[in-house]
Amino acid sequence: MDRLDQLRSFLRVAELGSFTRAADSLGLPKASVSLAVQRLEAEVGVQLLHRTTRRVRLTADGAQYQQRARDLLDDMEDLQGMFRRETGQLTGRLRVDMSSGLARQLVVPHLPDFLGQHPGLEIELSGTDRRVDLVREGFDCVLRVGPLDDNTLVARPLGVMHIVNCASPAYIAARGMPQTLADLDTHALIHYVGTLGQRSPGFEYFDGQAYQSLSMGGPITVNSGEAYSAAALAGLGIIQVPRLGARAAMARGDLVEVLPQCVAEPMPVTLLYAQRRHLPRRVAAFMDWVAGVIQPELARTD
Repeated sequence: MDRLDQLRSFLRVAELGSFTRAADSLGLPKASVSLAVQRLEAEVGVQLLHRTTRRVRLTADGAQYQQRARDLLDDMEDLQGMFRRETGQLTGRLRVDMSSGLARQLVVPHLPDFLGQHPGLEIELSGTDRRVDLVREGFDCVLRVGPLDDNTLVARPLGVMHIVNCASPAYIAARGMPQTLADLDTHALIHYVGTLGQRSPGFEYFDGQAYQSLSMGGPITVNSGEAYSAAALAGLGIIQVPRLGARAAMARGDLVEVLPQCVAEPMPVTLLYAQRRHLPRRVAAFMDWVAGVIQPELARTD
């Protein structure tokens, strides 16, 4: 394993906090990754990582070395690709995270076109509804829906998704169609939270001046977009979901709109990536491509 491979192994271990996860993501045996980091530490003459039975974390020296190593690898990738710019050839692995709904509905169906243009790329696609730690978990970029809570990352806004209130026809037949906010006293809300155990904000609406929340009861709380939609389809209550995500179900008649005059605040859609002196070409190319796929849908939905 050469010096660049040692640097890649060290960076992935530092990002993921685990030799096992780093080895899995690199497609290497754990022993090879461990040996690469040991040799790197021996060559630079300092300990770069604290190792415990529970986790691996950077030393003070390791934190300084990490940034220089990342810059060096980015420069090497640019150098190796400088004569391929006109041909558009991209190589390497991309690690990307986005919501399962966006992945399923928009991004994955278009991926064959992107990979057909860049056959030298490999993509690791994480489709989750939790907020991943982009740097610690080693993602190149994240496509996030909702407000941002990390100002250490570079944000590329793509637009917003308008929200629609929905319920199943069976639920409306049983409970009646609410006409005003007061009618929600006799209705159920399906509660969505980031982590089970958190308190749901309730039913969100605009009162003409600001967005407010109305506390509502409901039989079920979920923490994933798929379960949220499934609960509505099962007739368990009302949901507030991006119109893009509900569009197909509404077109089939599986969901119907409720209280269209009382909608929640639109949700921003943003590409996030770590601050780097040089952004790898493959990352920049993917972000340009995914923005081109998603932005027309946002404009059409809005």
